[in-house]
Amino acid sequence: MPQKVLITAGAAGIGREFARAFAATGAKIFICDIDDAGLAAMVKEIPGLVAKRCDMAVRADIETMVPAAAEALGGIDVLINNAGIAGMTLPVADYPPDDWDKVMAINLTAMFDVTRLAIPFLKQSEAGSIINLSSVAGRFGIPNRSPYAATKWGVIGLTKTLAIELGEWGIRANAIAPGLVEGDRIQRVFRGKQQLTGRTMDEILGETFSYQSIKKFVDPKDIAALAVFLASPAAKTISGQVIPIDGDRQHA
Repeated sequence: MPQKVLITAGAAGIGREFARAFAATGAKIFICDIDDAGLAAMVKEIPGLVAKRCDMAVRADIETMVPAAAEALGGIDVLINNAGIAGMTLPVADYPPDDWDKVMAINLTAMFDVTRLAIPFLKQSEAGSIINLSSVAGRFGIPNRSPYAATKWGVIGLTKTLAIELGEWGIRANAIAPGLVEGDRIQRVFRGKQQLTGRTMDEILGETFSYQSIKKFVDPKDIAALAVFLASPAAKTISGQVIPIDGDRQHA
């Protein structure tokens, strides 16, 4: 039987690669996002994929989306909590409380809401799997990125708790902690750091890659491949784990 996979923020970036990778295994895919054009493009690209607009900052949207996903897929076997935003690049003393609240809402509270609503459907699966997106920021403190780091540490705590609570039903919960992922988001972060520090992009990149053994950005396709493995029978006893995919990053 094909896996039934719900992916949040599946219209672009890492989420798009998750959808592509699971589709290649023959899975049934449901994605949500606020990117209408991206959703439409994914529907055209992947036959049978179902897409729905959902704002992760709006609980009512989530409460409509998860049951819709279960209905469209005929259940949920795999939940990939991918939605998240980077937030601003500012020290804690200068960080706007409203933006802090927004990052918390999308990166952590929405993950809680999607998961609690998906659990009844995952319990009906023969091999339920939850994969949460944390970050290298969930392993180290990240200067000038306080809400992002706080939420990604929170993702790890939520993941480990879910693994304990849901193991009785054969549901596994794991977190993936990417490092510097190639794409628009990391470029925006670096531009924010450039504005804050006045340093050149070459200086920022040089310092950044000095912290890791493999001096490359992470390919989103590699993150998707890891997720496919974690959701597969090959990972049937892997749960409660945080798996870095970051080029052996040593610190922030």
